[in-house]
Amino acid sequence: MPEFMDMHTGMSGITEDALAEAHAADVAIQGEENVTFKHAWADPETGTVFCLSEAPDAGAVNRIHERAGHPADRVFEVPVQA
Repeated sequence: MPEFMDMHTGMSGITEDALAEAHAADVAIQGEENVTFKHAWADPETGTVFCLSEAPDAGAVNRIHERAGHPADRVFEVPVQA
């Protein structure tokens, strides 16, 4: 299954607990779109959050994030890794 890295902006001051809650909200409904969220990272200073997932397509990632209350600004497929 393809992997995706998505980016959220405007989350200045996000805490570790808030990031964990947002990730848990995604995980709670991820099966409805056949998505598996693997990990999330955040930079509270810039308000940028990144999430790594496996999904059938970028649209599935977007739909889960939107339904969980934090739509992604961009979703990138990452077909090449080292």
